[in-house]
Amino acid sequence: MIEIRHLKTFQAMRDTNSQVATAARVHLTQSAISYQLKELEERIGLTLFMRKTNPTRFTSAGLRMLRLADAVLPLLKEAERDFGRLTQGSAGRLHMAIECHSCFQWLMPTIDEFRTSWPEVELDLASGFSFDPFPALVRGDLDLVVTSDPLEIAGITYVPLFKYETLLAVDNHHALATKAVIGAKDLESLTLITYPIARDRQDIFTRFLDPADIEPAQIRTSELTVMMMQLVASGRGVCCLPNWAIHEYSARNYVTARRLGEKGLFATLYAAVRSDMLETRYMSDFLLTAKDTSFTTLEGVSSVRG
Repeated sequence: MIEIRHLKTFQAMRDTNSQVATAARVHLTQSAISYQLKELEERIGLTLFMRKTNPTRFTSAGLRMLRLADAVLPLLKEAERDFGRLTQGSAGRLHMAIECHSCFQWLMPTIDEFRTSWPEVELDLASGFSFDPFPALVRGDLDLVVTSDPLEIAGITYVPLFKYETLLAVDNHHALATKAVIGAKDLESLTLITYPIARDRQDIFTRFLDPADIEPAQIRTSELTVMMMQLVASGRGVCCLPNWAIHEYSARNYVTARRLGEKGLFATLYAAVRSDMLETRYMSDFLLTAKDTSFTTLEGVSSVRG
């Protein structure tokens, strides 16, 4: 009567609080999701959630369904991992580079869960800021690169992890804190704080400032997100970061976050993997774990088909 797909849908509804995001996460259309939920309610003869509520309000039956999902789905995932180890072996190597300092917020719990399930897979981690990781990926020195700037390279497949919005962090007392939307010209007289990476690999330049032919008054770099936030909070400049990286600081009222442009500045984070490794069981499991972890730990991310 109750199927695994129902449990996955209910978990996604709780985690995303949006039917649009739920549909994207379980790779169905909104109409298919609506039909699936209506069919399930008819099967069990109970209403599972209140329609047209934001956030989603579950009935007592719906909450029971969520408890079932939380109990069953981890067991299913563990069993699938066990089957993978039996069919492909449990040993291997996963060396990765990260082109995103703020990624560690979701990457560390992903690695912790992965190491528990695949203890014999050799893990290694490097920062993609200190070298160009893509030649190393092609050579086989690396197995995975986390990036928001995909390059077309033969033999490399980009697996989308999630979509996010890039926001501008400003001092709470700055004049821009009163504006709902920031224009490129607003940054003309300001100090822009960035990570120490090439300008042509930063969306704030390539997709926001450069098209408007705007140059900030000064550019300052920092390798640490917390240092960037301290500089912003003390009025030493502004910085552009993913919404989830700014959220923990703006939620505590340390800084103010504002949208860049009327339509916002959105990007997708990818895992770049050699195509021949995509079907490796532990690689597939790592990618799925990364997606699941990001949705449960990060604020404001959404699914991407692919």
